[in-house]
Amino acid sequence: MIGRLRGTLVTKHLDRVVLDVGGVGYEVAVTVRALVELPSVGEEIVLHTHLHVREDALVLFGFASERDQEMFRVLLSAPGVGPKVALAMLSTMSAEDLHNAIASENVDALTVVPGIGSRSAQKIILELKPKLGDATVVGVATADRSLVRDALEGLGYSPSEIRQVMSDLPADQSVEEQIRLALRSLGAGRG
Repeated sequence: MIGRLRGTLVTKHLDRVVLDVGGVGYEVAVTVRALVELPSVGEEIVLHTHLHVREDALVLFGFASERDQEMFRVLLSAPGVGPKVALAMLSTMSAEDLHNAIASENVDALTVVPGIGSRSAQKIILELKPKLGDATVVGVATADRSLVRDALEGLGYSPSEIRQVMSDLPADQSVEEQIRLALRSLGAGRG
């Protein structure tokens, strides 16, 4: 299995990068979060990877941290969660936020991920909570996110509008500041 690659970043695309390692170009699917963190083309990078084997393809998935790589593998162990859904989850939420959402059984936090409804979120929580080992909440960011989402719903914004703006909010801000930023962003989008 290929667990880590170090090489020169050759190209960046919306959902993948090409990494030159010793003259071999590895195409690696990455999360949006990892793509944003990567340096410019031509720079040396390290990606923690997971090789996913299918009947018709070998696909490498890359992550900026070992924590994201490990969470990806945990997500894949849930029935109904394939690599694309796991990648979408890690693109929408940090590994810590996912851990917190599952540990605190916060269905609403998981439904922020495109393609995951409340029923799917409940199944994921039921399946993965025991697999997280020490399933204690790491921080309060997920609960704060839920409060922000509830406030925006109360103001009449659609789930798709909320999902779009939530992915851009900094988790280290207070609930009030996150709501303020979300309203500013939503107002600019309508104007």
